[in-house]
Amino acid sequence: MNTTLATLVIIDMQKGMAHPAAGPRNNPDAERNIAVLLNVWRDAGATVVHVRHISRNPGSPFWPGQPGVEFQDELAPLPGEHVVEKNVPDALVNTGLERWLRVRGITKLVIVGVSTNNSVEATARTAGNLGFETHVVADATFAFDQVDYYGTHRTADEVHAMSLANLDGEYATITTTERLRMRDA
Repeated sequence: MNTTLATLVIIDMQKGMAHPAAGPRNNPDAERNIAVLLNVWRDAGATVVHVRHISRNPGSPFWPGQPGVEFQDELAPLPGEHVVEKNVPDALVNTGLERWLRVRGITKLVIVGVSTNNSVEATARTAGNLGFETHVVADATFAFDQVDYYGTHRTADEVHAMSLANLDGEYATITTTERLRMRDA
């Protein structure tokens, strides 16, 4: 896959993701890997989309006007990079993103960001269902510890792995930062 033909979609890389209420997470190198890919895309002049979650809950760190809603400094959009604001996990629902992509003839997406089992998975499922060639970068996404439906504590690694398994092959192709870099060398 050539990055000049794909769009990099960076989901919810906001300052609020470091909020202590989020709990333990996996993949501590995710931000570094996202930055690597962002630089590859920028150097290639390829399309980048930044997605920002705007909460409907006044107590959320993602409530408008809170510092948590801002993009992380090292991953902030540059002028000319498209920014999408969403109120639900799925970046393709009620945002106009699908139309924006279709008008530009974009058919391939590379998704990175947080959290793997929430906004990343929701967006990748919809993208796959809509016919986009969708790739999720395993080491440029991360999840948080979670208690499952039966009350069993699941580590962030377990949550992350299950989410990737849910997507792989049916909705998206799971890849890594290094594999993407190797294809574009």
